[in-house]
Amino acid sequence: MTILVREKIRPDILKLNDDNFKVIMKFLLQFAGFEENKQFNFPKIYKKVLDLNELFFKKRVNMMELNYKLTTEERNYVKNLLRYAIEHSSAEELEESPIPKEIEIKSENINNFSAEWIIPPDLIKDRVILYIHGGGWIFGSPLTCRKLTSAIATATRLKILSIDYRLSPEYPFPMPLDDCVNAYKWLLSNGYNNTDIVIGGDSAGGNLTLATLLKLRDKGIDLPAGAICLAPATDFTFSDESYFKNAETDTSLADVGFFWWYAAYLGDENPKNPYISPLLANLKNLPPILLQVSSSEMLYSDSTRFAEKAKKAGTRAILQSWDEMPHVFQSLFDELPEAKDAITKIADFSSGLFV
Repeated sequence: MTILVREKIRPDILKLNDDNFKVIMKFLLQFAGFEENKQFNFPKIYKKVLDLNELFFKKRVNMMELNYKLTTEERNYVKNLLRYAIEHSSAEELEESPIPKEIEIKSENINNFSAEWIIPPDLIKDRVILYIHGGGWIFGSPLTCRKLTSAIATATRLKILSIDYRLSPEYPFPMPLDDCVNAYKWLLSNGYNNTDIVIGGDSAGGNLTLATLLKLRDKGIDLPAGAICLAPATDFTFSDESYFKNAETDTSLADVGFFWWYAAYLGDENPKNPYISPLLANLKNLPPILLQVSSSEMLYSDSTRFAEKAKKAGTRAILQSWDEMPHVFQSLFDELPEAKDAITKIADFSSGLFV
């Protein structure tokens, strides 16, 4: 049973969601049809995930308990399925709507993982955004967020280092966070001043952005000029009721069976660990943080509560919200005026950090 209530979704948003779902489903079925995957019953596993997802939302069953109802083989299959579909659908989108030719894309290696530079024209030299992609800690890459990072790079006139950090469940907490911290330290060791660096990310990447700030502060490493978080996950305890209520209007997350993504990243750690749930951390002495979120998505209160607590701790936290938008709507800048507005506001915040 689906959780999303289609009648509550704005028609143009619903169409965008349905069109995107068709493309992703094409690649899901393609993956399921490969000879090496025919041992798995795709419809049966897909239904099992959706049934467990319904228990999470309707019965408030603990995510760890639900996670163990999937076998290791089923989790690995669904993980690989999602990675294939998201990566290939993103590649197809970039083929059909290429990023502007004047934007340069360059590969980079950082210790044990790769990254890519997104370099816009009319560049402001010696300043950089370290970008951490979303994908529920289990999928995603610099390619899957290249459309968004290219738009942000163009708007801010800053080059972006988009990192391909290690993913769960192969690499649970703290390994993805360690990669983010090491990427920041790599920038410092390669001639960038901390005051010329901004850290940013969306969804799971927003979570890692905030956790990176906390880890850097606690280690006594000079902090960046600021941070940009697009609908970050900040509370692994799901303590706010709006998280479940907003599932009815979240076209991106409600019906994908994400409950096991959190468990995959969490591993054996306590969800109250502040490096996992930044909302539960001491938020003093952090740089300015911009949070953008939609009031229609499940992670809405993860941003509003974080902003409120950060302000009380003396940290400059700017909350910007829009109504009726999907999760990480900023990536739809070529289709939604609200997304264009959000990216303009990102550029305004960024420029204000360097005054």
